[in-house]
Amino acid sequence: MPLTGHLFVISAPSGAGKTSLVQAVLAARPALVLSVSHTTRTPRPQEIDGRDYHFVSTPRFRQLAAEGAFLEYAQVFDNWYGTGREQVERRLQAGEHVLLEIDWQGARQIRQALPECVSIFILPPSRAALEQRLRARRTDETSVIARRLADAAADMSHCLEFDYAIVNDRFEQAVADMLQIIDGKGTALLASRAQIKPLLQALVA
Repeated sequence: MPLTGHLFVISAPSGAGKTSLVQAVLAARPALVLSVSHTTRTPRPQEIDGRDYHFVSTPRFRQLAAEGAFLEYAQVFDNWYGTGREQVERRLQAGEHVLLEIDWQGARQIRQALPECVSIFILPPSRAALEQRLRARRTDETSVIARRLADAAADMSHCLEFDYAIVNDRFEQAVADMLQIIDGKGTALLASRAQIKPLLQALVA
């Protein structure tokens, strides 16, 4: 069956505010569907299996991967994450628009599997803002925060592979930007626009 819905692939370095943005966009557009990924990591407080992630054991994850059940999968911070092929394709065939939160490695695999997808990268306004947001979450130890900051530069270096880039400086504006892209009106938000390159140079330096 043809895929009549649109898949929006959203990536960001840890702490850029991706999850909060996606939640705000889903609240503004209840018809949008969030793809629920599989992961081997331990649930955080308030996370619910089937709503936030499908939490599975490492052996089960490997079995699913071997069966070709994932559109993509990757190891991130010692844990595995994967996007279920059947659930995404079923919703796209039904004409639904699907949001997928994913790291840049997974996004690259999704673009290869479904080249018609729309990819969006979320950037922080500065390195200092990124560090402040990571510390404010208070869910990670200092050593983990340091590692996430080190990995953030590598993540952000892949921003220009994406169709669009949103700078999450003012939250309300970033939500409006994402809605514009979803509505097919995101020309001013292309990742290739002039102001993104100097910002990236500062972020990954």
